[in-house]
Amino acid sequence: MFTQDRNQMRQFFQACWRKQRERLPMEPLEALVADVVAMHPEYHRLLEAAEETLDADFSAESGQENPFLHMGMHIALREQLAAGRPAEVRDIHQRLTRLRGDAHPAEHEMMECLGRVLWEAQRAGTAPDEQVYFDCLRRLLQPVG
Repeated sequence: MFTQDRNQMRQFFQACWRKQRERLPMEPLEALVADVVAMHPEYHRLLEAAEETLDADFSAESGQENPFLHMGMHIALREQLAAGRPAEVRDIHQRLTRLRGDAHPAEHEMMECLGRVLWEAQRAGTAPDEQVYFDCLRRLLQPVG
């Protein structure tokens, strides 16, 4: 899955989803991807349209969300949770899930922080700032108002 080749990455998502639908055995990473895809029924048809999906461009300029980026952010966050790295991410995820009543919307909020930190790092040509990431995550736990 960890490739710079867009088509290979998209094919991996498609293969994982096909294995899930056909109830075929999967490696742990494939199961993780399939679980994330299962949470997003709005992307199922896209993943089942193999050739069209491989060549599709999802640009912010056109107002289209990139489904692969979105699902990739879920996967990145879940890998952080599984590894317990960065250190506080598990606790914040558990607390935010309790506050929101569901892990999926909690993950979406956390992904906003992750995306912002990654975008700023890419723009500056630096490593992501873990402290900025945690500050953003902690703000999610604060009462609104």
